[in-house]
Amino acid sequence: MTEDRGRTPHPEEPAEGGREEGEQAERRVAERQAGDEDGDDESDEPGSGRDVVDLLTDQHRAIAALFDEVERGDGTVRREAFERLVRLLAVHETAEEQLVHPLARVTLRSGRAVIDERLAEEHTAKRTLAALEKLGPASPEFSAVLARLRDEVLEHARNEETHEFARLREQVPAVELRALVPLVRAAEAAAPTHPHAGVESATRNALVGPLLSLFDRTKDLAGKAIGKESRT
Repeated sequence: MTEDRGRTPHPEEPAEGGREEGEQAERRVAERQAGDEDGDDESDEPGSGRDVVDLLTDQHRAIAALFDEVERGDGTVRREAFERLVRLLAVHETAEEQLVHPLARVTLRSGRAVIDERLAEEHTAKRTLAALEKLGPASPEFSAVLARLRDEVLEHARNEETHEFARLREQVPAVELRALVPLVRAAEAAAPTHPHAGVESATRNALVGPLLSLFDRTKDLAGKAIGKESRT
């Protein structure tokens, strides 16, 4: 029998705190990636019990906190927070499209329909992201379109956790879900936290540019990293 891990909670809206909360959420994701967090319950080491659903749910929380940071920021602060949000969305989507969605499609009852709905949601959010790029953070319309993107992304996350993640926990052996953890970590590592023009790393330089291109290039790098990790 598979482990009964229970129903995955829905992503919650972050509390007041803006930039600090966004950075704290990102640090928690990064610390788990590096294995530096104290306590066995939060470790990704073998035997810890954490699996790919835990990692992607952590990313949902970090994404929600980053939306809060972008909404509350202005000027350079808003732009930089938005770039971090775009990178995390790209890494998250890549891990889902290459690892979790294919597994759900063939494992879950009506899996094809479930995943087609999630992919349609992702497509809608990416179109809204493209609209945001055209406006730019300084536009008076930016906040309204950002709010629409936030609603789309967080509704998508709730649907994933309810209709996909929870059912995977019920139907897929826990060891298989844990085996996907290193692949998601590889995708995270492929997207630097603070890319800037002029740095020496070719990977970091590849991530500098218009935000929608940033999204696509991050997805490409994350996808390649997943492929490489899966062959090791």
